[in-house]
Amino acid sequence: MKRIVFLFVALTMLLAACSSPTGGAPASPLPSGEGQGEGNPPVATDAPNAAGEFDLNNWDSVLAAAKGQTVNWYIWGGSDSINAFVDNFYGKALKERYGITLNRVPIAQTSDAVNQVLSEKQAGVDPGAVDLIWINGENFFTLKQADMLYKDWAQKIPNAALVNWDNPAINLDFGHPVDNQESPWSSAQFQFIYDSARMSADELPRSYTALKEWACAHPGRLTYIDPSGSGGFLGKRFLKGALYELSGGAQQWLTFDQALWDQHSPALWTYLNDLKPCLWRNGETYPQDESELVNLFANNEVDFSMTNDIAGAGRWIADGRMPETARAFVFDNYMIGDFNYVAIPLNAPHKAAALVLANLLLEPEFQAAQILPENGFGLGYAIDVTRVTDPASLSDLETAAAKLGDAATPAADLAKSLASDSAAEYQNLIEQDWLKFVLQK
Repeated sequence: MKRIVFLFVALTMLLAACSSPTGGAPASPLPSGEGQGEGNPPVATDAPNAAGEFDLNNWDSVLAAAKGQTVNWYIWGGSDSINAFVDNFYGKALKERYGITLNRVPIAQTSDAVNQVLSEKQAGVDPGAVDLIWINGENFFTLKQADMLYKDWAQKIPNAALVNWDNPAINLDFGHPVDNQESPWSSAQFQFIYDSARMSADELPRSYTALKEWACAHPGRLTYIDPSGSGGFLGKRFLKGALYELSGGAQQWLTFDQALWDQHSPALWTYLNDLKPCLWRNGETYPQDESELVNLFANNEVDFSMTNDIAGAGRWIADGRMPETARAFVFDNYMIGDFNYVAIPLNAPHKAAALVLANLLLEPEFQAAQILPENGFGLGYAIDVTRVTDPASLSDLETAAAKLGDAATPAADLAKSLASDSAAEYQNLIEQDWLKFVLQK
C-alpha cells in the first residue's frame, strides 16, 4: 500500500499541493474556448423535455430520474482522440450501467455553448438544449455572472468525496470561487517537449531568460503558439509564464489589477520583441494551435513543442506524430497548471442525467484511463488518489501511473515548477495587447 500511495502522490502532488488559487483546460486548456473552427454549435438531436423529478440528497432518486434520458454534453470537438475517448468510455458506461444515452455535441469553442445558454435566457427558453458543458475560466465566470448555472450540486454527487475541495486549485477557477456550480474532470500543466535524440537534458533552458538566450544562439529553432486565436490557449500560458518571471512572481496575478498590468506588461512586450528575430520565420508568423506546432517539431523545423498533457509527449508518440525519443520537461518555475470542469446550465433539460455523467467522470477507473496516451485524452487526475480505498480502483490507478514512462515530465519536476493561472480578466488583455505590441509591431 505504501508503494501504491507513493506512486499516486508523486503523480498528483503537482496540483493537489498547490496552495494558491488557479483556474482550469483545455483543460485542458481546451474548454476555455480554444477549439478550432467557426460557426454556431450544432443543435442537440433530441428535443428538450422537462427533467424528471429527483431529490439531489437522494442519489437513488437521481439515478431513477436519469434512466432513459439523453444527456446533451456540449464539448470542444477539435480532437478526434478526445471525441473517441468520450464516446468509447463514457457513452458505453452511461448506457450499460444507467440506461442513459450520451449525445456528444461537438462545438468549435466553449463560448459557443455559453452563447447558446445566454441566448436561451434572453428568449425565455426553459428547458433549453444544453445539459452539460466542458468549461472553465472566463466561460464559467460568464455563466456564473449571468446566473445561468445549476447551483449547489458539485459536492453532493457521490464521487465528490474523492475530490479535495479544500484545495484552492480546485475550489477557485481562474481566481473565481467555484461555489459548487461546477465539478472537476481533469487537470493539466504547461510543459515543453524536446527530442532527446537531438539534444541532451543538460542543454535545455530552465527559465524564460535562458530560453531567449538559447533561441538567439539557435536562430529559427523556436516558436510559440499564437495566443490570440481559437487554438491559442498554450500560447497564452507561454506568455503568462514569461510575465510571472519578468514581474517577480505568480501570486500577484491571481486577482485582477489594471495598475499591475500597466506596470509590468511593457516588460513582457519588450521580452517578446527582443525574442522575435530569433524565432522561426523571424516571428513574422506563428502556429495557430498545438497541432501545427507538433507538425513543425516533428518535421525538425523547430526544436521545442508545447503541451498541457500529464503524459507529456506520450500522446503524440502514441499517435505516431512524434518520435519515441520525444520527452517533456519544465522550467524551474512558472509552469502554469490548473483543473478543468463540467457545469450544468440552470435551464438544462436533463439535469439528472447530467449529474450522473458528472459523477461518472470522477470514477477512479475512468480517471486512470484518461491519463494514458493510448486512450487519446492525456490529462491528469481531478481526484485526490489518496482518498481511493477500493483495491481494484487502486490497482487501476497504479497501473496507469506506471505506464506514463519516460515521455512524461517527472512528477517531482512538475510539482516543483507549478504556478497558478492568472485571473480570468487578464485573458483578453494578453490577446489584444500581444496583437498590438508584438505581432503588428
